[in-house]
Amino acid sequence: MQILRNALWLLIAMLATAFVAINWHKAPLNLWPLESGYLHVEWPVGIVALVFYLLGALPTALLNKARRWRLKRRIAMLENNIQALTPTPPLATSTQLEAAKAADPVHS
Repeated sequence: MQILRNALWLLIAMLATAFVAINWHKAPLNLWPLESGYLHVEWPVGIVALVFYLLGALPTALLNKARRWRLKRRIAMLENNIQALTPTPPLATSTQLEAAKAADPVHS
């Protein structure tokens, strides 16, 4: 399974690199309105697309991380509750100790 995951990440990295290489044309980008116009930069289209894709994926990744953390806490709490409710068996009862003493000829 590790090999498949690594191969998938390698494929994604190769596709992203190819996308950026193919779309290396500069495009104007107005970032922030100022008094004298806009904060204007010219970046390659591929870089702009990747940056905004990652910015869009960030909230989903954070929600997924929070959900997994919450579920792990809940599972740990439920496991602790089960462990606390399960009675531990006694080490030995008095009848078991007397039977073991009667069966042992050395201590008789």
